[in-house]
Amino acid sequence: MHKAIIGKPLNRFLQLRNAVPGLPYAPGKTYETIEKVQTEIIVLSSYPPRECGIATYTQDLIESINSKFTGNFDIQVCALESASEQHLYNPLVKYTLNTDDPESFNDLTEEINNKPGHVLLLVEHEFGFYAQNVFPFMKMLYESKADLAIVFHTVLPNPDEQLLWHVDMLSELSSSVVVMTKTSADILTEQYGISHDKISIISHGTHLTSQAEKNTLKTKYGYQNRKVLSTFGLLSTGKSIETTLDALPDIVKQHPEVLFLIIGKTHPSILMRDGEQYLDMLRAKVFALDLQANVQFINRFLPLPELLEYLQMCDIYLFTSKDPNQAVSGTFSYAISCGCPIISTPIPHALEVLRDETGIIFDFGNHSQLAIATVRLLNDETARENIRIYSLQRMAETAWENSAIAHVLLFKSLCKEKLHYQYKIPVTNLRHIHKLSQGFGMLQFSSVARPDPDSGYTLDDNARALVAMCQHYEMRNDNSDLFAIQQYLLFIQYCQQTDGSFLNYVHTDLTFSGQNAECNLEDANGRAIWALGYMLSLADILPDHMCKIARETLIKAIPQISHIHSTRAMAFMIKGLHYYNLKPKDAAVNASIHEMANRLVQMYRHEKDNTWHWFESYLTYANSILPEAMLCAYLSSGNLVYRNIAIESLDFLIQKTFRLERMNVISNKNWLNKGEVHAKLNPGGEQAIDVAYTVMTLCKFYEATGNETYFNLMSQAFDWFLGNNHLNQIIYNPVTGGCYDGLEAGNVNLNQGAESTLSFLMAKLTLEKSYQSKAIRQKLTHALTVS
Repeated sequence: MHKAIIGKPLNRFLQLRNAVPGLPYAPGKTYETIEKVQTEIIVLSSYPPRECGIATYTQDLIESINSKFTGNFDIQVCALESASEQHLYNPLVKYTLNTDDPESFNDLTEEINNKPGHVLLLVEHEFGFYAQNVFPFMKMLYESKADLAIVFHTVLPNPDEQLLWHVDMLSELSSSVVVMTKTSADILTEQYGISHDKISIISHGTHLTSQAEKNTLKTKYGYQNRKVLSTFGLLSTGKSIETTLDALPDIVKQHPEVLFLIIGKTHPSILMRDGEQYLDMLRAKVFALDLQANVQFINRFLPLPELLEYLQMCDIYLFTSKDPNQAVSGTFSYAISCGCPIISTPIPHALEVLRDETGIIFDFGNHSQLAIATVRLLNDETARENIRIYSLQRMAETAWENSAIAHVLLFKSLCKEKLHYQYKIPVTNLRHIHKLSQGFGMLQFSSVARPDPDSGYTLDDNARALVAMCQHYEMRNDNSDLFAIQQYLLFIQYCQQTDGSFLNYVHTDLTFSGQNAECNLEDANGRAIWALGYMLSLADILPDHMCKIARETLIKAIPQISHIHSTRAMAFMIKGLHYYNLKPKDAAVNASIHEMANRLVQMYRHEKDNTWHWFESYLTYANSILPEAMLCAYLSSGNLVYRNIAIESLDFLIQKTFRLERMNVISNKNWLNKGEVHAKLNPGGEQAIDVAYTVMTLCKFYEATGNETYFNLMSQAFDWFLGNNHLNQIIYNPVTGGCYDGLEAGNVNLNQGAESTLSFLMAKLTLEKSYQSKAIRQKLTHALTVS
């Protein structure tokens, strides 16, 4: 109805052009055809050192994109200033815009339009930024030749005609509109008439944390034996912190140990206008209520690492905003991402995020409700811990890393084929590996990022850990790795029985679990032989006493090999014996490789038909190790039958598991049966171990054949960890160094157990080594060509 009243926004804008002197009539904006050149992304926003929530947001967003991606794009900032507020900036700020000066808008337009390459303008919008010069701002967007996307940090319901026109105009000029909540998107479509197709929802980013122990942090900051409540952010009357102060007397009666931290200083614009009136009022109320022992003002802008520690040690976070139209809150997002139980007023953001398991809603300004809810949570430690876990799960998808992925995908869609990107390989972080390696070996599971000693140890995980740390030692030559290598090696030796076979499950008191009698242990035996063989392939760089233990353990296990018939166990053993037999050759070991390889050949010939080139009538888990084992058998023997089956079966597996420029892991919920064309898309149950084995297999085939297709697919498979998956979310957590346990249909399993964490590390080190080998190969090829 509103469009009938005011007409199309663009027409309305042209009708009003005379309100701004010099605004030209420019029907049908034209764009030059741009080849694959550098794309400059200009982010129009407030920016630090300006103290503003949107400034911090923009800085976090840009840092996350630059740390996660490389490509033919360059992100620069145009920092918003005013006549009264100007700053010195870091080199990312290439432009400034004085929002009090109409000519500044014209100057920026001219700079953008004179650029030779392709430009994307991303506007971080807040109405107050442009209140003094709305029409110069609109004119700038209209005349700019850049592709345009706008992010609405505020979406107000029930707009009047002026606001309706303003938002419609911005939407009409933009190729895409971004909001941070579903509520905001609904308001834009239902009340402003903006098409769903134009709107993207990208949640406010949140910081991943290491999940430090709460009591350790309390001791660090001098708050031991206190129950800590907190709120943070730039202070203004809209925060309604007095609501908490009015609730505190009732809270303190039952919990005198409570300490309420008010973190943050007065908002600069409020300070300029009103001075410290609001802060002084709060301090006076603290004295009037005799709460000096229970309230502390931290009157400064905390650096991010310190802020995140304050939030992690907080027992309850109190969000008391009295603005019912506050669409989103960065402070709220940060708190919940740190696992804080939250008690909040019913702003739209809180209503979307908080459920019974993640927090409590209370009415605006109702301090009695706030007191009751706070006491209830303080009385229930189990509830607070459950909320912590639920909160982390709820907010995982909003991590800045995921926000970076969402933004880059948006940029690519707006720039069509002009923008190209690739994921950066993160730096190696062994923190979670070391946390899991407690006592005698590596623990099996974690609750989120906290190792679970009750889960015990497994031979499976410690065998994988031995492979991973041997890879790391080979790549880094870090002597501290030797302790870990010895730890995992001795664990494998401990699991070996008198007949040479291995048990898999071990309690932390070093007794063997009853699971060993209930489970098939053949695959675990295969992994042990793989790990021992791989370690011995590096005997030239490892201590002799360790290699002696590994060799004796492996030789003792060899007589049991002929009794094992599990398909994957045989494949693991072929791999291990191949590595062991690289130097020197051993005829008896070669005979064992041939025996198992011939069994796999028989299985392959039995199942193969015109459309099914596989060893079994289904694809399940760890599939890629079967063709890799056949390749290892060929490399050990020179038997072309093994080689042909290796290549044919791997190419078949690739056809089934690579689609839409990403790896689609065979789900552990839906194996792929003979006759089915592809792995099911997005069923959930995707495991990191399958990706790691695929990366390792493709690397082996690339090394053996030099076929670039295998190299490219290896990189594509690894990107599954970094966000190239059906949820476009990270599976690897760069802060903890842990890898999430699985990718489900609609979420990521945040537990960071040994198998997934080791899978990432093995895959990453494999990829890095392959990149190094490729670089060396290219240098040699170039040198031969020149000579």
